[in-house]
Amino acid sequence: MTKRVVVALGGNAILQPKQAGTAENQFRAVQQTCAQLADMIKEGYQVVITHGNGPQVGNILLQNDEAKNIVPPFPLDVCGAQTQGFIGYMIQQSMGNLLPEQPVVSLVTQVQVSADDPGFQNPTKPIGPFYNQDDAEKMQAEKGWAVVEDSGRGWRRVVPSPNPTAIVEKDAIAALIEKGFLVIASGGGGIPVVRTAEGKLQGVEAVIDKDLAGQRLAADVKADVLLILTDVEAVAINFGKPEQQNLGEVTVGQVREYQREGHFKAGSMGPKVEAACRFVEAGGQRALIASLNNASLALAGKSGTQFTR
Repeated sequence: MTKRVVVALGGNAILQPKQAGTAENQFRAVQQTCAQLADMIKEGYQVVITHGNGPQVGNILLQNDEAKNIVPPFPLDVCGAQTQGFIGYMIQQSMGNLLPEQPVVSLVTQVQVSADDPGFQNPTKPIGPFYNQDDAEKMQAEKGWAVVEDSGRGWRRVVPSPNPTAIVEKDAIAALIEKGFLVIASGGGGIPVVRTAEGKLQGVEAVIDKDLAGQRLAADVKADVLLILTDVEAVAINFGKPEQQNLGEVTVGQVREYQREGHFKAGSMGPKVEAACRFVEAGGQRALIASLNNASLALAGKSGTQFTR
C-alpha cells in the first residue's frame, strides 16, 4: 500500500543561507530540492508538499516599506498569499519538469485560527525590516504595531503566531490527492484567517508556524508520515553544549519529557518538535525531522530523528 508523506520544506529548500534572494537563486535551490522529492515519488511514496516563506515574506515587507510613498503597502495576509503563489509556482514547475507524467498543482491555502487565541495578546514573531528605535516607536504610535529590540540588531515588528485550528481548503486538497495530483499547499503556515460573527472569513495580521500548519495538513490528508526537512542532521538535547546528544528513534513520551526539561527553544527546534509530537499523538505512524540532504535516508530510517508512539 502506497505510503502518504507530507513533506514540510524549510527555508534552505528555497534559498540557501547568505544567498541573495534573486529569482534565479531561489529557482536553483527549489530545483535541487525537487530532485529529492521526485526520487521519493519514484520510490513509491505519495507526496504532499508544504513549505516555509520566512525570507520571502520578509523581502516583500521590505519592498512595501521602501515603496510605501509610491505604492500602497499590502497587509500581512496578502503578502503571505503572494509568497504562496510564487514559491508554489517554482515548486510546481520544477516537479512538472522532473516528472512530466505527474499532474502538479499549488493551492493558495487559508488556515483558520481562533480570534481568542492567546497569541493575539502576546505577539512574538519578528517580521520585516529592522528599524532604529525612533522609527520603530513612530511605527508603534502611528500603526499600533508591537515592536521589540531584536538581539542587538535593531528594532522589529512582532506579530501574533496563533495555533492553526483548521485548513479551509482541506476538502479540495484531499480531492486533488485522490485524483492523483501532487499537491503543494499551506505554504508559509497558510494565510491566517478568522471567522467573523457573521460566519465570514477574514484575514488577520499574524504568522502561523509552518511546521504546526504542516502537522494540521498531514492530519487532514491522513498522511502516514510527516517529514520535516531542515538544515540540521537531527534533533538534539543539550544543544550547543559539550554534552549535546543527537536523538535517533524516540517515543513521543520521551520527547515530552525533554520538552518539560526545556531542551527545545521556541525560536528554533521547538515548533518542529511540537508538530512531530502532535502528528504521532493524533494517529500518524511516524514523524521525522532530518536534514534536507538526507530526505530519502530519513524515510528509510537511516538518518534524522524518528518520532514514534
